[in-house]
Amino acid sequence: METGISTTRLDPDSGERFQSLRRELGVTTFGMNLITLQPGERGRIHRHERQEEVFLVMEGVLDLETPDGTTEVPAHSAARVAPDVLRRLVNRGPGRTVILALGGATPHDGRDGQAFTDFGDSEARAPQDIPLPENLPAEELREA
Repeated sequence: METGISTTRLDPDSGERFQSLRRELGVTTFGMNLITLQPGERGRIHRHERQEEVFLVMEGVLDLETPDGTTEVPAHSAARVAPDVLRRLVNRGPGRTVILALGGATPHDGRDGQAFTDFGDSEARAPQDIPLPENLPAEELREA
């Protein structure tokens, strides 16, 4: 696994349907793609052997088709699909649909976060044991 921080720009205007964020960021523990569907576009019918998927709809409406019917997932909503469920992603329009697709196949091990009150601290504590810090003062905020 890579150390440090990696960043990438989400680019729904690239003209491509898929942007492989996993590869661009060096993520090794789960899949992550940006999917942009223009009106009328649809994906392949597919399923996974082990991987469950979560679709975060950032823009438009995702029509999530399964053998049981279609589920509309509007912008700012999320849907989870179990591994063995046949599914297809569809955009019935009128505008584009932009989706962040996440997939993973290993059980979640629970919370493994460690919190610190200062960057110089050497002893970690459970996040819930450290109160949230005060908000930034106004002079440290970016201008609009």
